[in-house]
Amino acid sequence: MHLSPSPAEEAVAAELADVRPSLGPSYAAALDGARAAVLTRLWRALAFEPLPWIVGREHAPDGLALLLAGGSRLEGPLPDPYATEPYVSELRVDGSPHRQAARLMTALGVPHGEQFAAELDACTASLALSRAGRTTGEERAPRTTWEWEQRVVDGHPYHPNCRSRPGFSVAEQLAYAPEHRPVVELGLVAVRAEECLVTGDWPQELRDAGRVLVPVHPWQAAHVLKQEQVRPGAAGFAAHPLMALRTLAPVDGGAHVKTALSARLTSSVRDISVYSIETAAAVSAFAQDLSERLDGRLHITRTLGATTAYNPDLAAVLREPPEVYANAAAGERVIPVAALASFGPARSPAWRAAFARLALSVCLRVLELGVALEAHGQNLLVVLSADDAPLRLVYRDLADIRISPMRLARHGLPVPPLSGRLVTDDVSVLRRKLFGSLLTGALGATAGSAGAFAEALAEVAALPVTSDTGALLTGSLPTKALTLMRLSPGVPGDQWAELPNPLVGG
Repeated sequence: MHLSPSPAEEAVAAELADVRPSLGPSYAAALDGARAAVLTRLWRALAFEPLPWIVGREHAPDGLALLLAGGSRLEGPLPDPYATEPYVSELRVDGSPHRQAARLMTALGVPHGEQFAAELDACTASLALSRAGRTTGEERAPRTTWEWEQRVVDGHPYHPNCRSRPGFSVAEQLAYAPEHRPVVELGLVAVRAEECLVTGDWPQELRDAGRVLVPVHPWQAAHVLKQEQVRPGAAGFAAHPLMALRTLAPVDGGAHVKTALSARLTSSVRDISVYSIETAAAVSAFAQDLSERLDGRLHITRTLGATTAYNPDLAAVLREPPEVYANAAAGERVIPVAALASFGPARSPAWRAAFARLALSVCLRVLELGVALEAHGQNLLVVLSADDAPLRLVYRDLADIRISPMRLARHGLPVPPLSGRLVTDDVSVLRRKLFGSLLTGALGATAGSAGAFAEALAEVAALPVTSDTGALLTGSLPTKALTLMRLSPGVPGDQWAELPNPLVGG
């Protein structure tokens, strides 16, 4: 069935014809695959999230029907909550087929669906652009962590807005998005030292005559900050964008630079809060002490310095690169978990079992001690031996972990001098933070299907029994209700769904 291009698909094609016409044919060829990828993610959300206008679900051996409050019936294949390969090419509303996620949402006519449909349309077009920019043919194996990161072309493995780039033109996506493999020139904003908050050790090369030099992403400079305030990038501040897009690895090496980028990517606006800067040094020091209790199986990248002009739109964090925790002389290397889909050995059930054993044992031990890591595929990395065996974990970005003073005290650990959103003793919050990132995120996506995930999750049965492992073995698994969140603009914070746990069959 021939599909006419959507408005966003047409707009990207028109702009691409102006700025990179050579990609036009590849973009057109990538559209069908991008449509199926977004539709598959949307079907997962519709099948499992507690959307208020879905009033019933009818299961059949060959599919699922959703009954809508207005009387309509939405039908599709049996949903796999952990699938990462597209398997949904069509969904039917009252018998009418839909192969584009945006047009499906429009047909459903649900509250706030029109805006979400526009987001899905833009995401589909951006995903096709990302795939079109992927180098074809034989490629050499990545030699650096940033090269592995730039292999993550499709973005979030489960979010329908997996490759959402609102506010970015086609030219800007090609210039700044990691999957297009650009080199980005960071600018600098000079702020009087007395007008800045600095924590940690801010390097001398980023100071100038009583001023703090704040690295700034060029998109931020063009769209949010006054252009005349931004100095051109200094020598050494050409950088490779990582999969987070706003975090970059300098071409000349050294600390990774997390910049403020006030755009909404997938679900959240990516600025850097003043709270994150205020707590950065204390959280980093606390995390280093914690990692020393884990027999060398977990390294946490240090926050070297952080600064803000008391403005979430003008701030930066300097973070230790994860490569420092790999012994290059012994052939070790570090790969982000999100990039394991393009790592050949990760297709082996035996390799996935070994990785799951490592990740579960370490992260559940950290949770027992009192810290819930946000261990999704972007924050969690694995150190590999020369023969590809998973050896250790590296965790980065401490801005959204959760710390339990009660659990720390139970184990005789010092409680860091912190307050605010990072600190909670709520068991459900702690478990959701870890389970929803590591299990229904990193491990589920690495497995790529419910069956393979069941094999990986079986590794938890061999771990020491704690209240957390007990909950993991007996209940459903939490995941962020990402579509519900996009369709609930007046509801702050995270919302949650429950996914079937293959270990308990429910």
